[in-house]
Amino acid sequence: MTTRLIAHSVGVMARYRLRSATVMLGSLVGVTALTLVVSLGQGMEAKVLKTVGPMLGDSSILIVSGGSRIMGSPRAGASRLTIDELTALAAELGDIEAWDPQQEVSSVVRYRETTAPAPVRVLGQSERGERVWARTVTRGQYFDAAAVSTSARVAVIGDTVARNLFGDSEPLDAEIRIGAVPFRVIGVLEPFGNDLHGMDRDDEIVVPISTLMRRLTNVDTVSAARLVVKDPGREEEIASEIGRILRARHALASDEPDDFRIVTTVEVRDTVALIRRVLRLYVPLAAAVVLLVAGIVAATLMLSSVNERVGEIGLRRAIGARPEDIRLQFATETAVSVLTGGLGGLLLGYVAARFAATRLQLGVAFSWKAVLIGLVGSAIAGLLAGVLPARRAARLQPADALR
Repeated sequence: MTTRLIAHSVGVMARYRLRSATVMLGSLVGVTALTLVVSLGQGMEAKVLKTVGPMLGDSSILIVSGGSRIMGSPRAGASRLTIDELTALAAELGDIEAWDPQQEVSSVVRYRETTAPAPVRVLGQSERGERVWARTVTRGQYFDAAAVSTSARVAVIGDTVARNLFGDSEPLDAEIRIGAVPFRVIGVLEPFGNDLHGMDRDDEIVVPISTLMRRLTNVDTVSAARLVVKDPGREEEIASEIGRILRARHALASDEPDDFRIVTTVEVRDTVALIRRVLRLYVPLAAAVVLLVAGIVAATLMLSSVNERVGEIGLRRAIGARPEDIRLQFATETAVSVLTGGLGGLLLGYVAARFAATRLQLGVAFSWKAVLIGLVGSAIAGLLAGVLPARRAARLQPADALR
């Protein structure tokens, strides 16, 4: 019985191609949107966690000079944060387990006759940067305290820099030029990928901060610092104390705003939770509205179909078809049309998600949850869309329909 109804529905779809295509198109668009946003939402969530996790970790505090700049965001005003201040903070607050300053500059980088296609982001860090910023090397070694104290011209480069300058050649011990200053490559950073701002974090170089400040930028301030605390439960308390000390050192009056910003993992967790709510609830909800509209369009077209097929309905009733049979026939036709469009939407949404994920460098953006939601959503939309047409067709009396 079920197989015969489905086969009959497919035949009706072939007979009324334009109407069937319109019904399927609405379902296809809705399920495509649903599959795309759920898959990309999960990929984006993974990207957020991957980016934010290494930046702060579970027990650290980030100090950003200028009050509004976080790694990768637009540059803030003049920095007033110094290494001496950070050293004093670490000495005054016994809860600081480790800390590392950071300064940066963008510069042209060359290796022999090869020049990087765009200015490269050069970061200055201390020997503690490998641990504090949670990013080590895959080849070679990180620079040590002696390199920092002597302002050694050594560099650890990212994968993109290595590929642009050296191709398939070995970069270790090669001499590159950052601006006009020669540096010896001693290591290759572990891959990171793009951050939330779309910045390629593998297209960067890390050098001793003393070398960067003296030979590349000629400044005595830093743009940011990360402090690892011993007791994660006291982050907010320690952050408040850091703010008090820095305000006093910068001689800020009570009515003056901070010239720095302090970011804790608590704030980051709240932000990540908000992003999760948006990605997991509101975005799929918007796509579900599209699917609902598709169901309404399908119901409207199928109601019109009932009017067009009055004679067919009357004939079937006259030869013994029950109202339940007519109702089931039209409900099945609507459900098959919508579900067919939904299956096409799943395929199109998957292809679109893969394409968008590749362009946005989100990794693999495929969600079985999206497939399940799409199938269930299109099936429910099809069944609901078929209720009114089926009831209307079933109420037709044979004599009236034949007349």
